Amino acid sequence: MVRLEEVTTIHAPIERCFDLARSVEVHLAGNIHFGEQAVATCGVTSGLVGMSQRVIWRAKHLGVRQNLTSEITLMEPPTHFQDTMIHGAFRFMRHDHYFRTLPSGQTEMKDVFYFAAPLPVLGRIAEVLVLRRYMRNLLHERNVVIKQIAESPDWPKYLPDATPCES
Repeated sequence: MVRLEEVTTIHAPIERCFDLARSVEVHLAGNIHFGEQAVATCGVTSGLVGMSQRVIWRAKHLGVRQNLTSEITLMEPPTHFQDTMIHGAFRFMRHDHYFRTLPSGQTEMKDVFYFAAPLPVLGRIAEVLVLRRYMRNLLHERNVVIKQIAESPDWPKYLPDATPCES
């Protein structure tokens, strides 16, 4: 299993960062070059993803079109939420999102991302040679987009009907 961690400092309030990280539209904006979409077969396809809600993502990664179903499995607004893969190409995937307000008033967003490739022996080789770097880059690109949106005057268009989240 691979563990990735990334910390991003954002010049925006913690509640805004927490909600933007749960936004389907922000996720799609950060993955536009993969043709990612939220599929309408079931689950959430727009807005903010809440506790126990699922999203089916469809995208092309490493040349293969695939679906991944994720569910919010833990939520402690506005400091932590967790999404877990329910169905998908990986043997295991979990993403913990942590937020804290810094003394400067900025928000620290910390991502801890775990995944395991299918096929134990060959999967471990793929994790080391390809997937670790690929997934780290995806995580970084996502965080850059969240930071850019949160710090821009455009952030309300991504949270038009946002209400404080419930746990």
